[in-house]
Amino acid sequence: MKHPLDTDVLGEFLVSARSLAEYRAIFDLADADLQGRRILDCPGGAASFTTEASDLGAHVTAADPIYSRSAEQLRSLAVSETDRGSDWATAHSDRYRWDWYGDPERHRALRHAAAGRFAADLTAHPERYMAAELPSLPFRDNSFDLVLSSHLLFTYADRLDADFHLAALLELARVSAWETRLYPLVDHIGRHHDVLVEHLRKELRDKGIHSTLRETEYEFHHGANTMLILHGD
Repeated sequence: MKHPLDTDVLGEFLVSARSLAEYRAIFDLADADLQGRRILDCPGGAASFTTEASDLGAHVTAADPIYSRSAEQLRSLAVSETDRGSDWATAHSDRYRWDWYGDPERHRALRHAAAGRFAADLTAHPERYMAAELPSLPFRDNSFDLVLSSHLLFTYADRLDADFHLAALLELARVSAWETRLYPLVDHIGRHHDVLVEHLRKELRDKGIHSTLRETEYEFHHGANTMLILHGD
């Protein structure tokens, strides 16, 4: 889960700034999923989910290797990466459905607002943000009730192989006592990876981890309306 340069047109792994509202839609989160829950967001990126969900009574930890950087560096990164992601989405707008956001301008505005909330919370509550990376996390078994992971696995299937995906999924399942929810199941240019998904589900099943697919109302990439759920004991 490094952030090396890549020959793909997207370049480095994108650090995204998503809001609680986006997380609710992406992961089909209800209030009962948040209140009083121990939640891991991995990778957390520059999302404002941690601070917003914490305000609702959740106990959230965000994990990402970028958190090894200084707060000042992360504040700058959150803004520059938000612009890079928004520029990418706008330039390839035909790959996306804009009904949830309205239009590219509102998408950019929402992401900037989330980046700002992330930066403020990083200063106020640095203990919520841990520098850690898949496929090896510094948490005990069953440390969290709910684990959320978006826009890493499957998104970067062009540079993260099946072995990495399996190791990462096993690690996320290890630290989750209830559920692990993953979205999307397409890559960053919208290609579906159904064969990879089914291969991984079989490998997980062979190791005693049950999984299901659940449709979501959120769909940004065309056809990206399904999340993978790993169930705890």
